[in-house]
Amino acid sequence: MKVLVIGGGTGGLALAHGLKRAGIGVTVFERDVLRTDGLHGYRVGIDPDGSRALKALLPSDLYDTFVATKARDPKYFNMMTEDFKEVLSLEIPPQSDPVESEKSISRMTLRQVLLTGLEDVVEFGKEFVRFEQRADGVTAYFADGSEATGDLLVAADGSGSRVRRQYLPQAKTEETGIIAIAGKLPLTDESGKLVPPKVFEGITLMQAPRGIACIVHVMEFQWDRDGKVKHGIGGNTEELINNWPGLQFDNTRDYINWGLSATADKLPANVMDLRGQELIDLAIKLTPDWHPNFRRLLELTDPGTCFPVNIWTSVPLDAWPSSNVTLLGDAIHTMTPGRGVGANTALRDALLLCRKLIEVRDGRAELIPAVHEYEAKMIEYGFDAVLKSRAQMSGNDPIHKPVIGRVVLAGMRTAMRTVNHLPPVKRRMRDAMMAYRGEGRDEAPFEITTAS
Repeated sequence: MKVLVIGGGTGGLALAHGLKRAGIGVTVFERDVLRTDGLHGYRVGIDPDGSRALKALLPSDLYDTFVATKARDPKYFNMMTEDFKEVLSLEIPPQSDPVESEKSISRMTLRQVLLTGLEDVVEFGKEFVRFEQRADGVTAYFADGSEATGDLLVAADGSGSRVRRQYLPQAKTEETGIIAIAGKLPLTDESGKLVPPKVFEGITLMQAPRGIACIVHVMEFQWDRDGKVKHGIGGNTEELINNWPGLQFDNTRDYINWGLSATADKLPANVMDLRGQELIDLAIKLTPDWHPNFRRLLELTDPGTCFPVNIWTSVPLDAWPSSNVTLLGDAIHTMTPGRGVGANTALRDALLLCRKLIEVRDGRAELIPAVHEYEAKMIEYGFDAVLKSRAQMSGNDPIHKPVIGRVVLAGMRTAMRTVNHLPPVKRRMRDAMMAYRGEGRDEAPFEITTAS
C-alpha cells in the first residue's frame, strides 16, 4: 500500500509518522520549498486528545522531544475587561502526566518536531494541481510537471484545499464576518511587566464594547534568545533539546502573542492588504480606551510578525461516497479558533485514519470500507467541533451590535463575575471545558506495530 499525503501541516505530518512506523509506504508533498519556509511562531494549544494522538503516532523519543520543547504550562484561563480587570479566572490544575495534560506549543516548533525523522518521506516544493482516480489507484499532479501514484490520496492541504475543491465541490466554507490581527513581541523585562500576574501565567481573553476582543498568551521556552538551553532544567530534557536536529531550523524565542478581533464593518475595507506597522497602528486605533499597558504591548510588537486573518468556517455536509481519496483536518472541517481545537481535531483524524489503514495492512479490512469507517466517525466529531467553534466566534452574535451589544456584554460580565465568586461552580465550568478538550476521554489505547 502507498499513501500520498498532500500538505505538510500538523495532521499530515503526524499521519506520515504513524504510517512510516507501521511499515506503510507514504510520501508527503509540501508546497513550501524549504523546511524553514512557512514558519509561524504563534501558540497552538495541544489538549489531551492531541497529545494522545501524537503519543500513538510518533516514535517515543520524538514524543519526548515534543514534550520537552513545549512552553511552560498555563496556570489559568482568564476572562478580563479591556482594562485588565478580572471577570473570571479558572485555575488549570498542574499536570504531571506527559499525555493527559494541556500544552502550549509554538506552531513553528511543532512543525520542526514533526518534520524530524521524515527526511526521506517529505518532498518540498511540490505544489499540488489536480488528481486522477482509476480503479487501481490515484495519481497526483504537481505544478513542476511531476506526478505520483498511490493507492490512497489524503488531502491535508488546509482550509484552501485544492483537493477538496476538486473532490467535493459541494463542500463549502464561508466567512464568519470576523477578522483578526495577530502579532507578537519578545518577552523582555519591560514587556513582561506590562501584564498582570495571571495574564503572564495563563491564557487570557479580553472582551470590550463593540464586540472587540483580544486573546493574549505569554510563551516561555526552555532555551534562551541565543538558542542555548537554559540552566536549571532537567538533565534529560536538556539532552533531548540539545540533540534535537529540528532546533537548528527553529527560531522560537520567549514571546507575548496577541490576537485582536472585530467584525469586518469596524475595520478598513482593505484590512486584508495591510501589513506590519499598518496593522499595529490599526490595532492601536481600535483600542483607544484599553489599558495603557496593553497599548504599550501593541507599540512594542515586531511589525514583521503581524498579519490579518479572515476567519472562515466550513459548512457541515452529509457523508459522501468513499473512494481512494479522503481528507483530514482543515481540508475538510475548517473551524474558527473559538474553541481552540482545530489542530487537535486534525490529530484525532490522523490517528483514526492510521488505525484504519493498519487494518487494511493486516488484511482485516479492504481499503474503501476502511476509509468509509474513518470518514463516518470523522464527519461526526469534526463537524460537531465546527459548529461549537462557530458559536463562539460569529459576526452575527448580538455582542457585536451597537446598542444591544453593550447590554449583552454587561450581562455576560455580571454572570461571569458571579461564577468567579462561587468555587464549586468554577470547578464545574473548568471541568466541562477540560472534558471538551479530551481530558479523561475514554478511548482505547493504541500502539502501532510493524507488519508481521
